Amino acid sequence: MEWVETSTENCPVQLTLDVVGEKWTLLILRDACNGVRRFDAFRRHIGLSEAVLSDRLRKLTAAGILRAVPYQEPGSRSRNEYRVTRKGWDLWPVLVALKQWGEAHTDAGPEPVLDLRHTDCGAPVRVTVGCEHGHAALAPAEVTARPGPAARPAS
Repeated sequence: MEWVETSTENCPVQLTLDVVGEKWTLLILRDACNGVRRFDAFRRHIGLSEAVLSDRLRKLTAAGILRAVPYQEPGSRSRNEYRVTRKGWDLWPVLVALKQWGEAHTDAGPEPVLDLRHTDCGAPVRVTVGCEHGHAALAPAEVTARPGPAARPAS
């Protein structure tokens, strides 16, 4: 069976995009991974409406990507901070890959807006594709893609 003959209804890329494939969702996750926790800080930094932000935070929390943690300032009502969960941190390499692609292929400018460096040695952080046997920085021509065991014929 060839790839174009398989159903994509259980494709992990498609299922992931169902959860995080909207621009604002990824920008909220980007900010959460960089330490933004509170509703007003997300709204100010990203510049989206309260309604859209509320909706995306609700969806990210329901998906288990963010966790709402109550806090209360003296004299104010209780509110939530949003913390990245393990499931959310598993999306961090995707955000780094998008950053890396954007720096190479958009008008982002020669200097990074966000400078990611390895804490131990100070070298810039890059996303690479590797195999389970430790071969890293694989090019697409070095990878064989074929339908996997869960692939089903397209209807």
